Amino acid sequence: MVRSISRRQVVGALAMFSALPLIASCSDSVGEAQAQSPTGTAPKPAGTVDMSDLMKPGALPDKVMGQQDAPVTIVEYASMTCPHCAHFHEATLPALKEKYIDTGKVKLILREFPFDPRAEAGFMLARCADDKYFPMVDVLFAQQDAWAPVKDARTALLQISRLAGFSQESFEACLTNQQLLEDVRSVKDHGVELGVDSTPTFFIDGKRYPGALTIDQMSAIIDPLL
Repeated sequence: MVRSISRRQVVGALAMFSALPLIASCSDSVGEAQAQSPTGTAPKPAGTVDMSDLMKPGALPDKVMGQQDAPVTIVEYASMTCPHCAHFHEATLPALKEKYIDTGKVKLILREFPFDPRAEAGFMLARCADDKYFPMVDVLFAQQDAWAPVKDARTALLQISRLAGFSQESFEACLTNQQLLEDVRSVKDHGVELGVDSTPTFFIDGKRYPGALTIDQMSAIIDPLL
């Protein structure tokens, strides 16, 4: 993968990056077509990967929601500036969590697949939030319209980050952490190797499903695996 944005450029790009390409790169027609399968019907997978390749340790430790020994593993590749990803996290994830994750049936691993500097910044801040990773991701998705498409994304992200306990200094230190930036990009590179080209993309026990699936569609995929 080409790496053309330095750590200083990430901070600077927050105020300049156009929001228009973000929506265009969020999901492709194949993923959206699969997401339109009938209610309660499992969409056909777009491919399959070996679980050893999928679960190969990466540059950053996986962030896992649920029990490690859950019988079904879902790996989600998402971009923080993707509206379809935000919709999944707001509309589907709560039901998925209640029905499958909290009951020990499913574990969800969220992996970074940023399409732009703003998405990179959002994921970097979530990683810097340590044990508040998922709450930070939830807030950034819930308030996506307040920072992803606005002119001054840097100020908007700083305001959101302060609510998570960041200071001005820790905010700046996070977004200028070159190693963290490279690690986030490495996670994306691994996703590309697995066939990810749009977000959200889900791997459910190794089968790849592009598109923001509904809870009924996910149930149709998960239930036969239990």
